[in-house]
Amino acid sequence: MENKNIEIIKDKEDIIAIIIYKDYQKEGVKFFTPADFSQQLAFISHKKGKIIGAHSHNIVRREVRFTQEVLVIKKGILKVNFYDSGNNYFLSKILRTGDIILLSGGGHGFEVLEDLEMIEVKQGPYLEDGDKTRFKGVEEQKL
Repeated sequence: MENKNIEIIKDKEDIIAIIIYKDYQKEGVKFFTPADFSQQLAFISHKKGKIIGAHSHNIVRREVRFTQEVLVIKKGILKVNFYDSGNNYFLSKILRTGDIILLSGGGHGFEVLEDLEMIEVKQGPYLEDGDKTRFKGVEEQKL
């Protein structure tokens, strides 16, 4: 791993999630996602005076095979439980204020450990329950 403040969670060879912890720093532009991901995640850091030229984005037809989502933890603590492609639990991680995660495959569930505010970004349009398959996870065993 290039940096202890980045973590890639895998199920065999498949990337399930990418976590960027709040202390990550690197000058320039660093993309963490493979080019074929339908959701791209990068960290950008420039010094005062850097010019980023004006631009617009071209119309490009893309195929989204499944939803990938980015969570930005604004405040609080969130436990993320990860599941493989067969909905089997295999790992948990704790996210805190300032951390960011891209959920890119497998399954996931959450437990809020401290009052939480977060921002979620994902592809649309959102199809409510048509977007997801629900299953009983480890986080629900406390209920």
